[in-house]
Amino acid sequence: MPATWITAFLIFTATLLGFVSLALAWEVMGEWIRQRRVAKRVHSMIEAQDDPALLARQRDLLRSPSELGEEGGGGPTFGLNRLSRLLAEARLDWRPGTFLLLTAGLTFGLGGGIFFLLGSKVLAFFAALAGAAWPYFYARRRRQRRLLAFEEELPESIDLLTRAIRAGHPLTAGIRMVADEGPAEVALEFRQVFEEQRFGLPFEEALLGMVDRVQLVDVRIFAIAVLVQKEVGGNLAEILDNLAQTIRGRFYIRRQLRVYTAQGRVSGLALTSLPPMLGFAVFLMQPDYIGILFTTMLGWFMIGAAIFLQLIGGLWIRSIINIDI
Repeated sequence: MPATWITAFLIFTATLLGFVSLALAWEVMGEWIRQRRVAKRVHSMIEAQDDPALLARQRDLLRSPSELGEEGGGGPTFGLNRLSRLLAEARLDWRPGTFLLLTAGLTFGLGGGIFFLLGSKVLAFFAALAGAAWPYFYARRRRQRRLLAFEEELPESIDLLTRAIRAGHPLTAGIRMVADEGPAEVALEFRQVFEEQRFGLPFEEALLGMVDRVQLVDVRIFAIAVLVQKEVGGNLAEILDNLAQTIRGRFYIRRQLRVYTAQGRVSGLALTSLPPMLGFAVFLMQPDYIGILFTTMLGWFMIGAAIFLQLIGGLWIRSIINIDI
């Protein structure tokens, strides 16, 4: 048995490392191609300095994602644009191809290791599904944590921007102050907005780019308030003060709701975890009694039905206790 475990572990490790090597090679090659395209475009812009029309055309091409070797442009994307947005929102410096290679490595590694260890195609299939789903759920969880951190840090950053405006600084200088002195997650986005508008991108487009990267209602309201004030005028400091107070009030209500729904969350966790824990305990005490589930087609059907019903029940309880504010 130890030799079998070691062999299965070696199969999993070798498969995963092989796909990781391919992913690293893909990253290096993609970065090299991107640098060459950017260098070629910059060289073309330098040569076109004497022709204003050609220079404007080169700038438009430089702003195009397809010219920089990034995702976008024409042709079928097969969901790669959505995957690219997910990776960008999660702050993962991976290309979609790298993500897919890592997913394939975990899929074949876990599936092959479990099949060699237990000899069950069904368990190997479920292990492969788990390996395929893990990178995606990891990226989603990382994005969710980042958005929560951003939302918690946003009121403090808005207060910092408001103080800068009341001190007489222009809006762009206040954004730079938030980028330099604000909380980490918000500072990253404000720094990108400041750098984009400093290098020639219109301020409206830079601000709307932050709205696209951070899918939060508060960020959308912030951008709308800034752009409307820029067009029609008004007291931006007072508007931002009210926005910061509104965000803090939402957090206060959300924390109260977490207290009120604590019993429901604990009940949902207990109801979800009790059946597998009880089944595992019975398996330890009476292996032959539970083992029939893994040796007959009816047993596998019952296991699949139980897992499906558990997932439905857990999602149902979660939808009840999660109240959107």
